[in-house]
Amino acid sequence: MRSREYLMTATPYCILTKMGLCLFVQDGGSLPPKAAHAFGSSKTGEMRASPLAVPANAPSRKKRLELDDDLDTECPSQKQARSGPQPRLPSCPLTLNPPPAPVHAPDVTTPSRLGPYVLLEPEEGSRTYRALHCPTGTEYICKVYPACERLAVLEPYWRLPHHGHVARPAEVLAGTQLLYAFFLRPHGDMHSLVRRRRRLPEPEAAALFRQMAAALAHCHQHGLVLRDLKLRRFVFTDRERTKLVLENLEDACVLTGPDDSLWDKHACPAYVGPEILSSRASYSGKAADVWSLGVALFTMLAGHYPFQDSEPALLFGKIRRGAFALPEGLSAPARCLVRCLLRREPTERLTASGILLHPWLRENAIPAALPRSRHCEADQVVPEGPGLEEAEEEGERDMGLYG
Repeated sequence: MRSREYLMTATPYCILTKMGLCLFVQDGGSLPPKAAHAFGSSKTGEMRASPLAVPANAPSRKKRLELDDDLDTECPSQKQARSGPQPRLPSCPLTLNPPPAPVHAPDVTTPSRLGPYVLLEPEEGSRTYRALHCPTGTEYICKVYPACERLAVLEPYWRLPHHGHVARPAEVLAGTQLLYAFFLRPHGDMHSLVRRRRRLPEPEAAALFRQMAAALAHCHQHGLVLRDLKLRRFVFTDRERTKLVLENLEDACVLTGPDDSLWDKHACPAYVGPEILSSRASYSGKAADVWSLGVALFTMLAGHYPFQDSEPALLFGKIRRGAFALPEGLSAPARCLVRCLLRREPTERLTASGILLHPWLRENAIPAALPRSRHCEADQVVPEGPGLEEAEEEGERDMGLYG
């Protein structure tokens, strides 16, 4: 008999184990052709899991041109009406019955059981939880979405073949109200590394940036525009912090053809391209991703953003003009690559696949053991901190990357 510790309520679930699909429904269901092709065969059964309450004040995962935690200013939300049709996702093909009303909803500050996982405390103000896989003791990150978004959340993974620098959920549990995606817990992210290390030596920066560019090129090749691309979205899979993956495809836009035109204004202010700030009806999503990657590269090499100001209007004015000063001491190939990515005209920028062919990355193809950089910029440097994740939010209002 199945253990009762799994749960309080009977809820139908769809389980994707290491992206191999196993469908659990009470009244049957079917998978779309893409899902069946991507995840293989399915089987049916039952599962019990405890409900999880999501904080009422948790922000939506969709962000427009409003301030996120990568810039310490207050920026009014800017939203432009779409001037053309946007691709619409088909309705979700999974047939799931609503679960019976739970006896009570567990407090999110206490551990909650969900199948073989125990969900621990959430990250402040987010829908992300620490999770422990009880059978193995492995720690995961659990991202929680409304169940109505399950197709939008999973479709990018159906579209994208496996790649060494793009993370995929180890398991997905889909209920009638919430979707739970479990990712292996990373060892920090690029944003934290740059805050602690200030400027990175060129060989080390090239080794890390090559992995970031490879992830972007793979996504573009298979019809995904990442949007909202920034250093924080690249996380380390090893304790030595040498191997990077794109943490998820949460904000990716799935293209329906070769045209990558987008209409929505969706980006982090520090990384937004000038064309997104203009009055144009649409813009190239892939070129906007390349601009954001250029901002990331500049920040890795300089220790601060290329465009900075505490006032959003002044910041956006600097981005529109596209004028920035490269730090002294950079090699000519490094300076060339940054300029090739941060061009005001989108059509003049390198493509993601073209970045991998640039001489700077080819010259630094086999980096040696890298010393720690001790260079410190006098203007808006990234501070040293006792703990990456602990000190990051506390210090960002005073100094660092935020102007």
